[in-house]
Amino acid sequence: MAATPQKPAAATPRRKVSRHRGEGQWAAGHFTPLNGNEQFKKDDDGLNVRTRIETIYSKRGFDSIDPNDLRGRMRWWGLYTQRKPGIDGGKTAILEPEELDDSYFMLRVRIDGGRLTTQQLRVIGEISQEFARGTADITDRQNVQYHWIRIEDVPEIWNRLEAVGLSTTEACGDTPRVVIGSPVAGIAADEIIDGSPAIDEIQRRIIGNKAFSNLPRKFKSAISGSPLLDVAHEINDVAFVGVNHPEHGPGFDLWVGGGLSTNPKIGVRLGAWVPLDEVPEVYEGVISIFRDYGYRRLRTRARLKFLVADWGAEKFRQVLEDEYLKRKLVDGPAPAQPVERWRDHVGVHRQKDGRFYVGFAPRVGRVDGATLTKIAELAEAHGSGRVRTTVEQKMIILDVEEAQVESLAEALEALDLTTKPSPFRRGTMACTGIEYCKLAIVETKARGSQLIDELERRIPDFDEPITININGCPNACARIQVADIGLKGQLVLDDNGEQVEGYQVHLGGALGLEAGFGRKVRGLKVTSDELPDYVERVLKRFQDEREDGERFATWAARASEEALS
Repeated sequence: MAATPQKPAAATPRRKVSRHRGEGQWAAGHFTPLNGNEQFKKDDDGLNVRTRIETIYSKRGFDSIDPNDLRGRMRWWGLYTQRKPGIDGGKTAILEPEELDDSYFMLRVRIDGGRLTTQQLRVIGEISQEFARGTADITDRQNVQYHWIRIEDVPEIWNRLEAVGLSTTEACGDTPRVVIGSPVAGIAADEIIDGSPAIDEIQRRIIGNKAFSNLPRKFKSAISGSPLLDVAHEINDVAFVGVNHPEHGPGFDLWVGGGLSTNPKIGVRLGAWVPLDEVPEVYEGVISIFRDYGYRRLRTRARLKFLVADWGAEKFRQVLEDEYLKRKLVDGPAPAQPVERWRDHVGVHRQKDGRFYVGFAPRVGRVDGATLTKIAELAEAHGSGRVRTTVEQKMIILDVEEAQVESLAEALEALDLTTKPSPFRRGTMACTGIEYCKLAIVETKARGSQLIDELERRIPDFDEPITININGCPNACARIQVADIGLKGQLVLDDNGEQVEGYQVHLGGALGLEAGFGRKVRGLKVTSDELPDYVERVLKRFQDEREDGERFATWAARASEEALS
């Protein structure tokens, strides 16, 4: 009897197998590029583009630049294409990059610790006048930014900067950006510890080192031993804050994971005390964690703050100690609350050597090459060879003899650089805005300057510290979430239903004193034209309703929505 043929078993449906890529963490073995940025970084290190700029692009012109260099790797040398003139904010998110690009560049000069000699400042000013149509903005990270830079001129600009010890290396890009530091490091009478040697060693070890030139995103750093907490440490990827350990003496409290943009986070303390000579090693450990464990799958989640939020402070410290430092860190105290509410060092202050430093306030960080050259000349004429930039878009001249202070202040005043600014002049910051930035939606610099004038005229008796930060888009380069009044640029409808430039309002943010983010009042948006009226109205209500000694941020947190509208 023949065997009955067996019916073949039904085939098991084949599951579509997709390779697990996780978050793109190198330490987990996920090296495959997950987006276009990761691909061009894998194809060629951003630092290598300098050779092409010097040998090809500067000789053949803008149209010869490879797109991945133009909108990617050139940032590793401080170069961004700037916005083509005449494109309104409504087209920012609609047009392709090549439609927004002008054939000129923004070039950022990194100024680690905000430290400049008068010779360096003079060179910065001369470059501005010769190559940048006079532009030279002071940023809130102590840098100077030029605009209208031609690719043909970049090698000569580098030669002149590097001849006086300055650089644009990794001023932008997915790199270790400028290390901001106390602008009065080494000279302030009340300083806990001078972090300058650590900044110098970090520059030597890390900047331009290809071991750290491919990070998931930008990496922002701060080091300050000032009791004023003068470097916005809470919103940096890594920060070292001066403290006195009860047993070990002066050193630094370690913070990680701060940042703003569209997902703001206040940094967290790791509870570790770091002596000055160990700061570079610990910095290298933190940036290595970011390189190896940072998220590379989505650009929107690639900053260190997202890893810190997922891990928590305890795990982050453990990985830092066990895998990178190979030793335990010393537990330490938190920094004390600052006793002063202004942290920009504006005014006349005695140094620990008996001389004085003189801080002054440009308007919203906007200066020009001729002014910078004059500042260098004034500093030298009054006995100084050193100047500083601050994280509040201000400047300081160091080492002034007492007999020279008054005449220096008068000379600065003649340049519209006052040492006794109103709270509005002193407290208003603005990002680049639509004038040059391809991400911007609204104007910022001129709007901020006009607002200062209006408020000085309308509320001349207002004498409380107040910060008004104006940003051209949601990315928070001007730190809108941590300002008393933060203004995020967007298009809004006016009374006629027309779409015009305006701002979403954040109220009551702060750093240093009870650091936190401002509140948003539901539906509260103001047009650019209405802005002076709105700010005047809110500040007068604050004056009327505040309790004795109450800060604006405290009042804004408890005020009714009606009072803030």
